Amino acid sequence: MSIHLTDKEAEIRESRLGSITNFRGGARELCMKSQAGTLVNEERRFTQCTSCSSTTAVCQLSMIQDAAVVNHAPLGCAGDFSSFNFTNRNGQVKRGMKLQNAHLLSSNLRERDMIYGGAERLKTALREARDRFAPRAIFITASCSSGIIGDDLESIASEAEPGLGVPVVPIHCEGFRSGVWATGFDAAYHGILSKIVKPAQNKRQDLVQIVNFWGSDIFTNLLGRIGLKVNYLVPFATIEQLEHLSEAAAIAQICPTLGTYLGVGLEQDFGVPEVKAPPPYGIAGTDAWLRALGRVVKREKQVEALITEEKIRIGPELDKLREQLAGHSGFVGAGAGHGHGILCLLQDLGLKVAGACVWHHDPCLDSGDPEADSLSHLVNNYGDMPFGVCNKQSFEMANMLHHLHPDIFIVRHHGMAVWGAKLGIPTFLMGDEHFAVGYQGLLNYGHKIADTIANPAFINNLASHSRLPYKPWWFDSDLDAFPGGEWF
Repeated sequence: MSIHLTDKEAEIRESRLGSITNFRGGARELCMKSQAGTLVNEERRFTQCTSCSSTTAVCQLSMIQDAAVVNHAPLGCAGDFSSFNFTNRNGQVKRGMKLQNAHLLSSNLRERDMIYGGAERLKTALREARDRFAPRAIFITASCSSGIIGDDLESIASEAEPGLGVPVVPIHCEGFRSGVWATGFDAAYHGILSKIVKPAQNKRQDLVQIVNFWGSDIFTNLLGRIGLKVNYLVPFATIEQLEHLSEAAAIAQICPTLGTYLGVGLEQDFGVPEVKAPPPYGIAGTDAWLRALGRVVKREKQVEALITEEKIRIGPELDKLREQLAGHSGFVGAGAGHGHGILCLLQDLGLKVAGACVWHHDPCLDSGDPEADSLSHLVNNYGDMPFGVCNKQSFEMANMLHHLHPDIFIVRHHGMAVWGAKLGIPTFLMGDEHFAVGYQGLLNYGHKIADTIANPAFINNLASHSRLPYKPWWFDSDLDAFPGGEWF
């Protein structure tokens, strides 16, 4: 499968990958339908909430350390700027970097601009970004409003670029373009690949690009043991680092939901081999990821030695955790690739999977390689399990948790964690995606899960004082009947 960097924007996931946001059934059924090409998205007749592809684009671009982001939108779309700034500063502390704020501005579109056009406001914001931040590049992120009025971001950027003296990169991430907000990642990477990355001058056989969110630095030590150096993408990188992405020996992901577009783009247009493997979560996933990396960078023997050493190291502690967690059940709510990985990890720890729900599903990845299919990896190695796809519909998640009532709810995103807690289910919210990576990640998660289950006092107290917005009839309803339309 190919992408087209000469196009002005990334093709959305629904048409490029056949992605869906609604499914109820089993993991094996979802796998089989994906592989057979028979998967069809069921439209909801009622939607309570969702996320936005503009937000996912900004979340990556705002943490490029010497770039600026101008969100061409009304001021309300800047409501999440503070959270990205916090994440940026928190990550800088973890990485031992100089502490600074994210370089974010809004063009502040108003009612008059929605009638007469917002080009002048955008030009003013671009000059302000240059004067205030002195960035090495400026990214313009589109919004529903700028898309509706049809502002020509390409022309505005081209006109402004000579006077600003830095690349000005339009990012077409309007929220209404796609029901799969991960399309925003693709939009951001499309801009980086087409306007920032340069052809390689000097190839480095010891450098690996790791596509991540903002997790702690665990790969420097892990991959350093086999003689590799690591560069993280895109958060906390600089424009200079992004310019030299093509010089690496490989590009690897910890989440195919995040990195599928960037991985295939670097391989297809710049000759950087993509490591095609499931995410490195759980024993089988970490084995496969490290071995695939070893083949690409020609370090197979070093990788096998590393795998053996790590398994010996964690063995006794892992046995104790399995004994401690035996008989407990867990439910996972997360983005697709990360969620698949955590489900592998739970079963390696000996927990029963009560159920799972991911925020969307890609039937295939841009590489088209089955070895990188994280859901197939999950089913092939751990068997079938109750499985759903739900784009953060709180009413659906609350219903599932009420019926299944697992011993622990493991969730990736803040807005969904509250429902487990309000229902009296011990809930584990994890923001650092690297906490679970590799063989050490098994131990990290095992201890955290054991501690969360053993100390339910806060959750019980919270649940006893919480008044849920959903009526008993909803909790007593069979979610499988929805969205047939009987209730709405």
